[in-house]
Amino acid sequence: MKIEIFKLRDDVEIPQFETAGSVGFDLRAAQKCEIAPGEIKLIPTGLVIKTPPGFALILASRSSTPKKKGLKMPHGIGVIDQDYCGPNDEIKIQVYNFSDQKTVVEKGDRIAQGIFVRAERCKFHEITKNENKTRGGFGSTG
Repeated sequence: MKIEIFKLRDDVEIPQFETAGSVGFDLRAAQKCEIAPGEIKLIPTGLVIKTPPGFALILASRSSTPKKKGLKMPHGIGVIDQDYCGPNDEIKIQVYNFSDQKTVVEKGDRIAQGIFVRAERCKFHEITKNENKTRGGFGSTG
């Protein structure tokens, strides 16, 4: 699969898969950013990535980012739709500093990973009676 990618700045790197077994590609900060304790900030990547038809681009934290930087994605993941690919639709990584100290992200730091996943569109069909068995709530399987 070929992915169209547009660099908004000449000095940013095209993402790459770091190992032969990687399913996610690393996204890097396009500029130095300081994030105060308790602050939510958007970190620019300097990239526009066109998500191919039938897929979604999922942005997720790298496993080392919370430990090394005290940062996490406040909503868990980011979802990049297929139509978010215009000339100014820069991929930005939303981060939350959960530590009690200022965190500095340097230009070029790997801060997130992107994963393309299949995403089929569906049609909803309303039913008037629900005859499915109730399974239970949170923790119902154990």
